[in-house]
Amino acid sequence: MSLVMLINRAGAMVLTFMSLYLTTSLGFSLTDAGYVLAFYGAGSISGAYIGGYLTDRFGFYYIQLYSLLLGAVMLFILIFLTSFWTISICVFLFSLISDTLRPANSVAVAAYSKAENRTRSFSLMRLAINLGFSIGPAMGGLVAGYIGFKWIFLIDGITCIMAAMLLLKYLPYRSVAEQQKSKSVEQHKSRSAYRDYPYLGFIILVAVYAMLFFQLFTSIPVFWEREWHFSEVKIGILLALNGFLVVILEMPIVKALENYKRFMVLIASGCISLAVSYIFLGANLGGLFAAVSYIVFATLSEILAMPFMINYAVSRPKPDRQGQYMALYSIAYGIAHIFAPLGGMYIADRLGFSNLYWTMTIASLFLAGGFYLLRKRNVQDSLIPSA
Repeated sequence: MSLVMLINRAGAMVLTFMSLYLTTSLGFSLTDAGYVLAFYGAGSISGAYIGGYLTDRFGFYYIQLYSLLLGAVMLFILIFLTSFWTISICVFLFSLISDTLRPANSVAVAAYSKAENRTRSFSLMRLAINLGFSIGPAMGGLVAGYIGFKWIFLIDGITCIMAAMLLLKYLPYRSVAEQQKSKSVEQHKSRSAYRDYPYLGFIILVAVYAMLFFQLFTSIPVFWEREWHFSEVKIGILLALNGFLVVILEMPIVKALENYKRFMVLIASGCISLAVSYIFLGANLGGLFAAVSYIVFATLSEILAMPFMINYAVSRPKPDRQGQYMALYSIAYGIAHIFAPLGGMYIADRLGFSNLYWTMTIASLFLAGGFYLLRKRNVQDSLIPSA
């Protein structure tokens, strides 16, 4: 599964360069580019909900397979579209299809791991994703800079097909089907995720964190290109540095921290690191040092927050409700995909990029307090073994 995600993420350059493609190649305004990316978020929410429902009902195997194959079809269609509405609709459908994979993939990781090594299992998956992501943006920058943005859609679609074929060949379907069937008999005993109010509060905070972090993929590439005059190649390398640092650092850090049960404290620390990262952009110093400093602190934030967020989310319910809980977790990121570009691009358009990133700094500090307050109000923030 990690190899599948490595191949898939190595080709995933579309979202990273979508804002640049829309504003430079197609001449969209910042606000219109933000709306297109918001359609991506709307599709992500719909896909996560559908994926969670289908995963609890049918298991995670074919959900992942068809998501990859049909997502490739939508990427190929995107090559030929140029108008605002056709691109928006296609981006929505692509996101809806591709994000049905998220709950299924998370449940699959949990199914193949034990409670005591689940955080490391998710970190291994994230390592594969980020190793692919360290390759993808660098390759995407070269592709966009030398042969054109449209080739990004083609390459991403091909890697989706390659990942689907690998999953079909090597992931054992029968044992997965039996496992899902044995879990489903307990469904009537479990609490719905939509009635787990502490978890819903956690999901809201995750959505806000993702809105702040996702500026890396929405407003920041445009900021670097317009304000600091970075080339597409340099932007791609900087974005790849994020993935490369995660690959190098996340597994050792998670291994060192996995027995520390105060998950919300670690997540709050990640929010503080995110606040520090935005200072380098808000100060508008320019130059490679400030850009790299932002990437380093944003990456540290990601390492401290995201593995423990997803472990908390997948470990909280009984197995028969994991799809539903992970659907809500994915929906949080879908909400962020809507409001991160809309809010970020709107503020940048009206008030300037510097004010946008000072806003991100202050919001990150408030968010750190929110996660810490969850712990102080006795929300369970240690690993909960699956029943």
